[in-house]
Amino acid sequence: MANEAQIRKDLVRYSQQMHDQGWVSNHDGNLSALLSDSIDPTDCRIVCTPTAWSKKEVKIEDLLIVDHLGQKKSGANKPFSEINLHLAVYRLRADVKAVVHAHCPYATAFASAQKSIPHPFLPEAVVSIGAQIPMVPLALPGQAAVEALSTWIRKTDVVVIAGNGVLAWGPDLNTAYLRMELVEHIAKIAYLAQNLGGVKLLEEKQIESLIQKRLQAKLNAPEELTHLQKNPSSLKDPLLEKIVSQLKVAFPSHSAQAIETMAQESLKQQKK
Repeated sequence: MANEAQIRKDLVRYSQQMHDQGWVSNHDGNLSALLSDSIDPTDCRIVCTPTAWSKKEVKIEDLLIVDHLGQKKSGANKPFSEINLHLAVYRLRADVKAVVHAHCPYATAFASAQKSIPHPFLPEAVVSIGAQIPMVPLALPGQAAVEALSTWIRKTDVVVIAGNGVLAWGPDLNTAYLRMELVEHIAKIAYLAQNLGGVKLLEEKQIESLIQKRLQAKLNAPEELTHLQKNPSSLKDPLLEKIVSQLKVAFPSHSAQAIETMAQESLKQQKK
């Protein structure tokens, strides 16, 4: 693990970089890094950005240290209110040493509309972040938000939070930041492609091959593969799922198989 001085420098650098990228404004966004070996109550030390602070203006002396409960141990400023989300990640993922959160415009546009980002359509992205970008349901701040997020922490390394933005984590700040950057890149392409008929998702066989490459590189989250095996429908085309929902309303007496067949045919027509 990098030494504390370097981690503090990285925290400031990525805070300012978030602002430079246009991912945060006002007091948006937050970053943290685990300095101790674990979140064990006896020695837990987490360095984080302060609340009510522009990420453009964050300096090393502005950072603070919190414990396993998010209580300040040192520093002149106060911790941000979403520290409980960061703590939830550290508790459930011993391999994670950094968490970042921002309101990246394109990804947050999907989050605000509560629409899933179409994925996967870029092969490289499957290897880097997996075959899905989960949408965490909108929840009130506090325990409800933690519970909504906790469902996904061991199944992925990055999520979009409905009505909020992107939360990403990794073994260091650089990895966590790059995962967030990739989600924003994917969201931007998907948004721009809407006027061209939308992105074309990869076929299931292609996805399976790419997931194997991800596993071989040991990039997967601990329970990522288990989740995909139990929920193969999570790889379905979001447009197909939308059509199925519409047909269920229009034809309530039709069987699930009939609805699926109709939806597949409709999807083929729309993608021609």
